[in-house]
Amino acid sequence: MKKLILALLVITISSAAFSQKNKPTKKDIERFFKSTTYFVLDDNIFGMYNSDLKNAVAANWKITPYEFISMKQFREKRGNPLASFVLKTKVDFKKDKDGTEYSFLSVLMGRTLGTMDMMPDLAEFPISYYNKDYDKYGYKLGAILLFLQNHMEWIKEHPDEKTKSIINHYRKSKLSTKNKTLYLIKEELAKDVNSLAKIKKYYSGKVKITDAEDIEAAIKAKNKEVIFLHKVGAPKGQKKSRCYKLIIGAADAKIYYFDFHKIKKKKIDSFLSKDFKKIEKR
Repeated sequence: MKKLILALLVITISSAAFSQKNKPTKKDIERFFKSTTYFVLDDNIFGMYNSDLKNAVAANWKITPYEFISMKQFREKRGNPLASFVLKTKVDFKKDKDGTEYSFLSVLMGRTLGTMDMMPDLAEFPISYYNKDYDKYGYKLGAILLFLQNHMEWIKEHPDEKTKSIINHYRKSKLSTKNKTLYLIKEELAKDVNSLAKIKKYYSGKVKITDAEDIEAAIKAKNKEVIFLHKVGAPKGQKKSRCYKLIIGAADAKIYYFDFHKIKKKKIDSFLSKDFKKIEKR
């Protein structure tokens, strides 16, 4: 059972992420596109998240009218059935039994009756391990918001989709990466693929090993030639947790690759040669 409990500054979700146990109905989807979307700000006014989110929303959010609200205002508005919300959520996987907590950016729909765990969850995107590594995803917020919009448009067109798991849907992506330049950050790559020469053993496409500033510039410029890696990594030394790996279009946030593995001795917290082999086959 998915549980949403207001704890400190975030919502806690106990479930298999992307399982959408509160999968939206046709009416929920219709309500979303008629709603005002409220982006919930951090109560920590000294962090960069609020300003980065406001800039990313202004540049990218097109599908609904929007406003920015505090967590206190979210508590007051969450019962409004014509309100949708985008906010950071805390996610854990009970079946993983490792106690690891993750941060997701989620789209929830207001609901008049019932508790928070009954709010329809329209879309979710993994951004980091809980309260970790803001510097590893903050600059990607524009692309993440585009993904959430893309997904909302997709479920609008496929309201009867039987796929129980969003991750399984995007895992099926067959988009080729070969006509794009894949931007990577060296620290996110396994040692056997952390240079252009090593990568060439497994992948023949164009690759650039670069930095966050370069990726952010490509996202802001909506560079159609660039795709980039978004990796959610574990706190140092933590095993059996999940390593999410997504390759995303800088211009349109299309998903070229989406997978995760459990971190262990032979599958470290990195983008692996195995991942390059998979995208090479497309």
